[in-house]
Amino acid sequence: MVFLLSIFIEAASAQRASSILGKWYNTEKDAIIEIFEEGGRYFGKVVWLKEPMVNGKPVLDSNNADRSKRNKPILGLKLLEDFEFKSGIWENGTIYDPRNGKTYSSTIKQKSERILEVRGFIGVSLIGRTVEWTRAE
Repeated sequence: MVFLLSIFIEAASAQRASSILGKWYNTEKDAIIEIFEEGGRYFGKVVWLKEPMVNGKPVLDSNNADRSKRNKPILGLKLLEDFEFKSGIWENGTIYDPRNGKTYSSTIKQKSERILEVRGFIGVSLIGRTVEWTRAE
């Protein structure tokens, strides 16, 4: 009986962990980030931009702190890295903000089926910024 209960709990947890998968609008709704799973960890990359081109050229990651990455297009760029699902929260990951070229520690909570609460911070999570992402149709 205990064995069956542990299988049920594990299956429910795995199902809940996968609820983050899919496409999400950022707060400004000018980008869609697709969240995917690889090797038990969660990542997210930009799959759509409202304005992917400037003067006929792709928008580049021009603010990246690493100069060698400044010529990479934003479209296709990984913004979310290495999140683990623990107790209903995706944590221990990082989020990259191409607007300022900085990477922050991050957690993600699912407020509802359609809304993610994404928090970026430096050091302790009490000091940081939280935004909401909306599931893309």
